[in-house]
Amino acid sequence: MSRTALIAAAALVIAGAGAGAWFALSGGDRFAQCREGGAVVGASIGGPFTLTRGDGARVSDADVIDRPTLVYFGYTHCPDFCPTDAANMAAVADLLAAQGIAINTVFITIDPARDTAEALGRFTAQMHPDMVGLSGSAEDIAAAAKAYRVYYAKAGDDPEFYLMDHSTFTYLMAPGVGFLDFFRHGEQPEAVAGRVGCYARALG
Repeated sequence: MSRTALIAAAALVIAGAGAGAWFALSGGDRFAQCREGGAVVGASIGGPFTLTRGDGARVSDADVIDRPTLVYFGYTHCPDFCPTDAANMAAVADLLAAQGIAINTVFITIDPARDTAEALGRFTAQMHPDMVGLSGSAEDIAAAAKAYRVYYAKAGDDPEFYLMDHSTFTYLMAPGVGFLDFFRHGEQPEAVAGRVGCYARALG
């Protein structure tokens, strides 16, 4: 991802975290012990969406975020960040399953022109049997990305062999709470699993 994209993506997340900072400082944050730094719980990140699953079913955010859920926006033709981050989400899910903690993992495309629901379903199935891949129309994806403050843009003019510039945050969401935290590209699965497990236990 380009330096400009990184700056834009970071600015979006920081802006969305402002509400969470006030919430934590007010003493109402039961998840404070789970974060390594940065008060983000309650931030205005995330929101309703309706997208298409690999089996063709239209699903909402409530359908897939029914427990602690890691959400990532990427695309299947991505040469580096996306497969690594998807594999890390899968590793986190397995690490937590071994501890008796069930989470969901969701991969939402930012390249619906090439990532059909079926293609995305095959991609996520290779990563983890329970990972959910979601696609939709360009309008569907734009609405979901806007709700999650995700930056993305087509890079290059080739109609077929192009890359996508995009932010690379993985978001932790929970039903009834919404946004809990985010993880940057490169964070190790063991560290992410430790924090996600903390949130899961705090959620009860």
